[in-house]
Amino acid sequence: QVQLVESGGGLVQAGGSLRLSCAASGRTFSYAMAWFRQAPGKEREFVAGISWSGSSTYYADFVKGRFTISRDNAKNTVYLQMSSLKPEDTAVYYCAADRVLYRAPGPDDYDYWGQGTQVTVST
Repeated sequence: QVQLVESGGGLVQAGGSLRLSCAASGRTFSYAMAWFRQAPGKEREFVAGISWSGSSTYYADFVKGRFTISRDNAKNTVYLQMSSLKPEDTAVYYCAADRVLYRAPGPDDYDYWGQGTQVTVST
């Protein structure tokens, strides 16, 4: 079992930055991690993913150049650094874990989920 707890969400103005954290516990060794997001009335969508070693990362086109995913395995924590935020980035952001790193996954590809953290970007 893997437990995930996100933090770091909040209210930020357009153009600002936030860093989300996801603390993992349980049997996390060798797990790939990812961030998804879900806006009101929309489906949950992939944002970024990272391999266990951190050597491979994938991003959705709409965040390339603005968001960076990273991990610190010594702290069992994954981060999502978000910059140049836009109002359309407003969503609940979820951390997810799975044994496989997918290039362009859907929510069904991941086995474990956190409870989510709200990010609101104002104009």
